[in-house]
Order: sequence, then C-alpha cells, then structure tokens
Amino acid sequence: MSTPDLRRWWVRLAQAAGLVAMGLLALFDLRLGAAGSLGTPLLLMVQMGLAVTTVPLWLPVHRLGSRWLPLAALALASASLAVTAASLVFSRSLLFSGSWGLAESAGLIGVVFVVTRWGAPRLAPWAAVAVGLAVAALPLRAGTEYLLVIFGLLQVLAAAGAAGVGLYLRVMAAGRERAIALVRAEQRAEFARDLHDFIAHHVTGIVVQAQGARFVAEQDPQRVIVALGQIERAGAETMASMRRMVGILRNPDAPPDAPLAPLAGVTELEPLLTGFNGSTNAPARLHVDGDLNGLPVEVSTSAYRVVMEGLTNTRQHAPDARSVHVAVRRTPDWLLVRVTDDGASPRTAPARGHGFGLIGLTERVRALGGTITAGPGVAGGWVLDAAFPLHVAVTR
Repeated sequence: MSTPDLRRWWVRLAQAAGLVAMGLLALFDLRLGAAGSLGTPLLLMVQMGLAVTTVPLWLPVHRLGSRWLPLAALALASASLAVTAASLVFSRSLLFSGSWGLAESAGLIGVVFVVTRWGAPRLAPWAAVAVGLAVAALPLRAGTEYLLVIFGLLQVLAAAGAAGVGLYLRVMAAGRERAIALVRAEQRAEFARDLHDFIAHHVTGIVVQAQGARFVAEQDPQRVIVALGQIERAGAETMASMRRMVGILRNPDAPPDAPLAPLAGVTELEPLLTGFNGSTNAPARLHVDGDLNGLPVEVSTSAYRVVMEGLTNTRQHAPDARSVHVAVRRTPDWLLVRVTDDGASPRTAPARGHGFGLIGLTERVRALGGTITAGPGVAGGWVLDAAFPLHVAVTR
C-alpha cells in the first residue's frame, strides 16, 4: 500500500472512530434526557439535530482554502449559541435537565479542527473562535453552577487543542508543498540548462558541417548532399527537442547564466556504475537490450537520472544490499529502465526519507509522457521502474 493510500486509510479510520464516539455520546444524551422534565424532549431534539448537523462539516475531505466550510461553521455556531441563550432565558418554563449535549460538543470540536485545517485563511480564524465560544457555552444549558463552568473551560481547552492540531497539520502541509514546488522549479531549471547544452552542441555541429560543405562544394558535390542531409537531420532533431523541452519549462525567472551541467545520457551509464562500485559493497551490474544511440536527448538524460537516483537510494538506504541490477531496454516505442537491489532494510513508497529526489524525478518523467514507480519487489529488495515513450509529445 502506497503512502497516500495509507494516509487516506488512517483518515477514514479516524472518521469512523469519530462517528462511533458521537453515536455513543448521543445515546448518553438520550438516556439522561429521558429522565428530564416535560420540556426536556424539545431541547433534546434540538441539540440532537445540531449534533447531526456537525457531521457533514467534519466528515468529508475538504479542499484547502474552502470558503463554504467556515461560513457553515459560523452559521452552526450561531445556532448553537442561540439555543444556549434560549435555554438560559426560558429555563424556568422549559426546566432543562440532563446532559447539555455531549454529542454536540464532540461534533463542534471536530468542526474546529477541520475549519482550522482546511478553511479559507481570512474566514477560518473567525469561524474557529465562534465555534469555540459555542463549545464553551454548552454546559450553561444545564445551569450556571461552578462545576458546569469548569466543564465549559475544559471544553474550550479541547477545542483549542483541536485547533492547534489542525494548524500544525496545515503548516506542515504548506511546508511540504513549498519544498515540492522548489524541487519542481529546480528540475525545470535543469531542463533549461540541458536544452542550452543540447542546442549549443547541435548548432555548432550544423555550423561546422555547413562550413565544410561550402569548402568542398566545387570539388565534390556529392559530399555536399551528404552534409546537407546531416544538417537536415540535426536541425529536425534540435527543433523537435526544443518543442518538447520548452513545453516543460515553467520557471521564467531562472538566471540565464546559471552554471551548466554536463549532458549525461544512457550511453554514459558504464562510468556511473563504475563510480558506484568503487564506493559500496554491493556490485552493480548493467544489462542493455537494444541500441541506445539516437534516443531523444531529454529521454536519454532523464533515463540516466533515474539510474543515478536508484543507485543513490541504494547506497543511502540499503546498506545491507549485496547486489544491484540495472536494466535498460529499448523497444520501437519505449525506453524501459529498471534499478533493483536485494536490500532487506524496511522502506516505504513512493520514496525513502522525504522523497524530494524522487518527486523531482517523477515530475521530469511525467513531463515527458512517461511513468515511474518505486516500491518493494515481489521477492524482496526495492524496485525502481521508469518507462519513457519515444514517439509521444510531451504533456503540456
């Protein structure tokens, strides 16, 4: 089970536990309310209705920055405060007795959490404060004795704790989103540098061939035709890669004079594995199936980085690995890359550690229309798989 699936499973489990807890508290409210006076059933039905109304607010998974969530929470808090005020004003006629609404208290505390975690920034604080006041005032429905005031303060502390947890999760998620955005921006900047190197290389070759063709034009016209064909192929390849790679770039503020990284592709995997074997006890073996020459440059460089990421993760997170296998296969339509190790160390998908290296790599692979997966192998160890289409336009 992947990390996002596991996280969703825990969220659903917590929500189910919340529903069960509210159901038990509602039964407790009903039992105490049944022992009250003739006026109690009216308030009992009202507070049961308010408790049920909280469920559609805290049970679903909301979109971050939701505006309707804090607005609904404000309306619910206003209704709860109105019922509390009515029970105080008309206490002599209604003769309120029994529980003040423990199910409603639990539901409102859950609303405080979801409003703080998912609500729109400008509305969420006001909604959280309003719901907190409603939670604090709930025990006053049963009277104004000293003990009930203490219960109100305890419920305020519970609401404050829920708000703190929601705010903490919100800040953590925002920090991770910023880190992922930074990784993606760096990845696109790397694409830009690769594009610079690639275009410079091919344009230089085109210029050299054009100069040579002009020099031999009068002596050997046939060589001019060959040179023109090479110039045409190089120009077509350059334009195709430019269209694909420029479609990937999304960071126009990248400095044009940034240091250039060398263009390493799948044809340079042997030196990469040699360097890896010199720094680890797990020998890495390379198996190549098909001709790796003539691949689109962005596919070749991305495949190289997939292998580099797999070897780096093995070195850092599988110290007990005894062997690493790198397989690169070219088919008419796909380039397939697989990096496997036999390490027994526990690891989690989609990446070990914070996973930002694999997140950036995933952004790069998907931008080329490919797929990438990482997870435990059937026979143990770890498997990193990537597939690159060779004739599919880049996703825009």
